[in-house]
Amino acid sequence: MLSRRDPVLLLAAALFALAHVPAAIAAPQGLMVVDTSGQPVAGAVVSVVVRGVRATAPSGTLAQLGQRNKQFEPTLLVVQTGTLVNFPNFDTVRHHVYSFSPARPFEIKLYAGTPAQPVLFDKPGTATLGCNIHDRMLAYVHVVDTPYFGVSDERGRLTIDLPGGEHTARIWKPAMGEKVPGQEVRFATTAAGVVALRMNP
Repeated sequence: MLSRRDPVLLLAAALFALAHVPAAIAAPQGLMVVDTSGQPVAGAVVSVVVRGVRATAPSGTLAQLGQRNKQFEPTLLVVQTGTLVNFPNFDTVRHHVYSFSPARPFEIKLYAGTPAQPVLFDKPGTATLGCNIHDRMLAYVHVVDTPYFGVSDERGRLTIDLPGGEHTARIWKPAMGEKVPGQEVRFATTAAGVVALRMNP
């Protein structure tokens, strides 16, 4: 038993207990992104920041954005800050992938197969990707400070596992460009159905 005369030990025990409090239980929450007229918005990134949840991905988290048929695959990749991304080339021709975006400038010169080193995306924002050999190739890596994110389908819908309560969603789509972080929308989770997130023009 700890004595009142051991404040350092008491503090250490309290910090240990706080660090091991289980996170709030998350449950699937249906979301729908709509415009001001109520029409669904497809291909929109929705990221939700939850208090107490780490902003960066666990060390070693890996994602992939390939090239196939002289196109990026996928054309929109969403990852959490701190994620490593591989850029495998599945074509028989070489590609030269680059980004000049402030969020993550990089260059992988003419190559085939998979580069030896993945690219670390270590801060939030959007990197616009191109290929020096094939000008029509275009893709985006959108980096968010939360593990809670998804992309709306053709009906504007997506599902994210979220703890209950009120949250702030940030909505971004490629047409906004890399200099715009997105639009923030407040909402509360519900077990009754899908929550509509309305975007302003």
